[in-house]
Amino acid sequence: MPFARAHGRAYRDCPSCRLVSMDPADRPGPSEERARYEEHENDPSDPRYRRFLDRLCGPLTERLPAGAHGLDYGSGPGPTLSVMLSERGSPTENFDPFFADEPALLRSTYDFVTCTETAEHFFEPAEEFETLFRLIRPGGWLGVMTEILEEETAEAFAEWHYIRDPTHVVFYRWETFRWLEDRYRSRLERPHPNVALFQRPGT
Repeated sequence: MPFARAHGRAYRDCPSCRLVSMDPADRPGPSEERARYEEHENDPSDPRYRRFLDRLCGPLTERLPAGAHGLDYGSGPGPTLSVMLSERGSPTENFDPFFADEPALLRSTYDFVTCTETAEHFFEPAEEFETLFRLIRPGGWLGVMTEILEEETAEAFAEWHYIRDPTHVVFYRWETFRWLEDRYRSRLERPHPNVALFQRPGT
């Protein structure tokens, strides 16, 4: 259902899962999208960026068995989380449709999958989360980090800084993650206000 207009773009609110999404007609094209991502200055040697990613990396590694093997889905132009996880004993592959497009990686399964500052870029979030949960072995973990939508009025949403980036096309309420928890019969934890950890049921 229609929710808000902001920055010349229209947004809709799903009454079932509470996801807010940009009208497809207002989404950026592939060249605009890639150009925006290339502006990101993600550097594994940047301590501030590492602290930012540790919101997910720290709680996730506490829950992983020794030697767990994972995939960073949406690793971007400067993969860093995979470096941090590998340093902590969990070797991690990188997949990104623009910068590390290795389809073979999506034919494997993993002890964990991470998705940091990526889920807000999903044009087809239902399909993307179907892929993410399929990639996880029984008992494994999916870690998602994105800013959570808490503004409930159209006016407050229009003022939210997170929608200013035109490549941010979907926004998740915590109710959305609880919907995913039920949909995939997983267990949801929230170790940080912007981090969701889902554990798939074991065998």
